[in-house]
Amino acid sequence: MARSPAEAYAAARTRSAHPELGTFVTSLSFELDDFQRRACLALEEGHGVLVCAPTGAGKTVVGEFAVHLALARGQKCFYTTPIKALSNQKYADLVARHGADAVGLLTGDTAVNGSAPVVVMTTEVLRNMLYADSPALDGLAYVVMDEVHYLADRFRGAVWEEVILHLPQYVQIASLSATVSNAEEFGDWLVEVRGDTTVVVDETRPVPLWQHMVVGGRMFDLFAEERRGTNAHEVKVDPTLAKAVAEVDRDGGGHRRGRSGPPPRGGRDSRRRDDRASGPGRGGRSGGPGYRPPSRVDVIERLDAAGLLPAITFIFSRAGCDAAVTQCVRSGLRLTDRDEVERIRAVVDRRCAALPDADLDVLGYWEWREGLERGVAAHHAGMLPAFKETVEELFVQGLVRAVFATETLALGINMPARTVVLEKLVKYNGESHVELTPGEYTQLTGRAGRRGIDVEGHAVVLWTPGMDPAQVAGLASTRTYPLRSSFRPGYNMAVNLVDRLGVTEARALLEQSFAQFQADRSVVHLAKRVERNREALEGYAEAMGGSGAADGAEGSSAEAFAEYMDLRRRLSEREKQLARAGRSQQKAEASASLEALGRGDVIAVPSGKRAGLAVVLDPGVDRSGRGMEPRPLVLTEDRWAGRLSIADFPDPVTALGTMKLPKRVDHKEPRVRRDLANALRDTGIEAPGRSRRGGGAAEDPELASLRRAVRSHPCHGRADREDRARWAERHARLSRETEQLEQRVRSTTHSLARNFDRIRGLLTERGYLAGDEAQQSSTMRQGATGEQELTPAGHRLSRLWGESDLLVAECLRHGVWVGLKPAELAAVASSLVYDSRRDDGGIPRVPDTVEGAVTQTAQLWTDLVHDERRHHLDRTREPDLGFAWPVHRWARGDALAVVLSSARAHGLELSAGDFVRWCRQVLDLLDQIRAVCGAEDPVGRAAAEAGRAIRRGVVAVGET
Repeated sequence: MARSPAEAYAAARTRSAHPELGTFVTSLSFELDDFQRRACLALEEGHGVLVCAPTGAGKTVVGEFAVHLALARGQKCFYTTPIKALSNQKYADLVARHGADAVGLLTGDTAVNGSAPVVVMTTEVLRNMLYADSPALDGLAYVVMDEVHYLADRFRGAVWEEVILHLPQYVQIASLSATVSNAEEFGDWLVEVRGDTTVVVDETRPVPLWQHMVVGGRMFDLFAEERRGTNAHEVKVDPTLAKAVAEVDRDGGGHRRGRSGPPPRGGRDSRRRDDRASGPGRGGRSGGPGYRPPSRVDVIERLDAAGLLPAITFIFSRAGCDAAVTQCVRSGLRLTDRDEVERIRAVVDRRCAALPDADLDVLGYWEWREGLERGVAAHHAGMLPAFKETVEELFVQGLVRAVFATETLALGINMPARTVVLEKLVKYNGESHVELTPGEYTQLTGRAGRRGIDVEGHAVVLWTPGMDPAQVAGLASTRTYPLRSSFRPGYNMAVNLVDRLGVTEARALLEQSFAQFQADRSVVHLAKRVERNREALEGYAEAMGGSGAADGAEGSSAEAFAEYMDLRRRLSEREKQLARAGRSQQKAEASASLEALGRGDVIAVPSGKRAGLAVVLDPGVDRSGRGMEPRPLVLTEDRWAGRLSIADFPDPVTALGTMKLPKRVDHKEPRVRRDLANALRDTGIEAPGRSRRGGGAAEDPELASLRRAVRSHPCHGRADREDRARWAERHARLSRETEQLEQRVRSTTHSLARNFDRIRGLLTERGYLAGDEAQQSSTMRQGATGEQELTPAGHRLSRLWGESDLLVAECLRHGVWVGLKPAELAAVASSLVYDSRRDDGGIPRVPDTVEGAVTQTAQLWTDLVHDERRHHLDRTREPDLGFAWPVHRWARGDALAVVLSSARAHGLELSAGDFVRWCRQVLDLLDQIRAVCGAEDPVGRAAAEAGRAIRRGVVAVGET
């Protein structure tokens, strides 16, 4: 399309004022969008930039322009990403553009051309460089922080803020983020800590997104007008969809066949099933009442027929993803032709050539390959890395057309699709099942629509009973994704800050964090509430003074009435305290009396539906030592049999007599219950009247004194006493609320620096920090800024990274791992990185030879947690031995099949992908131990040997 004269003139002026952008644009095969151009212009003018735009909008073009600027000006650019997979992908892209000599890669365990002018790395690598004052930082001019919204990640988010705060001011940062609703707030913080920063926000999707819902076998538009405005108040559900949902609800949820929805848009004809495909594999249309949603196979077929493949179906379960592929394969579904199958096989062979042949069966290689050749695959964290990378490559090439994935794909590498399918709008967050947030929905469906390929993307939600289309429409139209800092100082960060900056500058730097920036902003509205409450308290105090305050009548002043109300409060609290003590004592006495009962004892149930005589069939006493309350099994006069509890006995119970019972009593038999109830009545024992316990409260001297003081107070006899008391109670409630608000303000202001001081206090006690003897107390003085320095143990801690950094340092300092063989060290070290999934079962097995080291490690953890509690710090995660046995067997040379089989035998369901992932986590820790201990140290040598033993087979394949 030809430019107008005005556009041509504007482009010429841009090339003249911004020559590098002009050169960069000529190398592209597409025109820059407005937001891309504005961000690039800001970079060339010397500003930092924050770019917030939807998934697939092309934010990385801005990062690539920063690379271009560095190369054109003879400077350096570091391109950081949150995960290794993204680093690998970006490295490949930049090598293809600029050549292998100009680009390097650093991912912790991989170093390729690290001295190149452009280096792609994970954010942690750059953080470590900054703390070590690496010479590689010389000449650095630009840092691209891709996916900077990861700073909200609770485990790793602090790294992004550390980098932003530590980078020299002359380095320009290009921060690339998904769309967040508080981009301006984040930009304000960047301006405050980095200087001039241009914030570029674009909320327009480059590929329009259509929203649909499948009800039964039919697809409907979700919104009444697909091209409606973005105002959430204008959301209207398509009436045909609402009618269809109402019909299904009214019909009892019967499965409906038929197709409707958007016509095919550029898709190829629907593929065929194999001739053998029939029967149950087609989605389970077996009979039976209730609603049955369309099978996964049916959904994929319908999307294919409508030209809406490739598609990603999000299933919030690894097992569900694998099962979906199995269903598609068994059904005979095929989405590929002969030529595509050959291309798929070539990629698979290349990607998996290094996998040991002996491990292919246990890896499920052949089943996985069969799915790929049919065009379907799973993608989740439990897969082998080589498998995941193969799926990613095939999907990008359009050879795999249906992927079933967990939500982790939405946070990973670039894998857009034409359509995204959501089977459910509920996921398990590790603790409970929760509904998707608007931000999560937007992030998942953001994968739909490939720029430059698709004219539109599609999001499809499968309707299930109870799902309200209006709520789904609200979810799809809300664009709320706030960025919240997860930054907080830890042990490693603390010693590095002290070593690099000193205490005073370190505290000042923490005050500049985004976390503190957000906290301080939250204080503003709290302070306003405190101010309003103070004004209201003055009015309450005046009303509490009463109408007689002016004439000076006795007991009329607000002060006198406040004194009177304080007496009433103390009296009420003492009564409650005595009542609680009485109930606690009664409960203890009742529990002891129940434990003393024996089989055949006749007791009286004092009240309730079971009141009357009962005979004890089983005392129900817990003999395991777990402290469970007794629950006797009894039979009453009216033939009821069941267990009672302490709640049925407000007073201690005593045996009124005994009766002989048969050796075996089947209380579920009506005849047995009838005969025993008759025998119980024939004993002649009568239930006594309920005794009433004496009131210990009346005899309490403090209570009696308070009652006398209340009655004798001048305010007690005033006629307006209760009216004034109501104002006094309001005053007291508002005073408590105001005090809590003021505490929140105090705890929020300077919160990170105070936490840093508490960490320094613990580290000083334990010998990691030294200096400023006045601060060598159990708790660091509030705001103390006396300078400190690292001890040798502190220098060792500064090179240990991870959730359990201080515990690792303590184990090394106390020598609890000395003497362990390589495989044994790997087993113990695994406990400091492994985190059991909620569905892991069984008691972890550990090698007999490491029990001593495990016990000592656990004892050090117990001591550490005790100190953390005393210093009011977050506690270090408890060691988890769930992976000790598998990694020990692998490190000593056992085959993969043997290791996984042994893990299952001990209750640990461990996929091959999970096994590799955890092995690499252990390797990372072992590499740290090797580095800090050195080759001459026995633990350092054991760590090096353990690392070599673990780096084999599937663990070593594609390790990057």
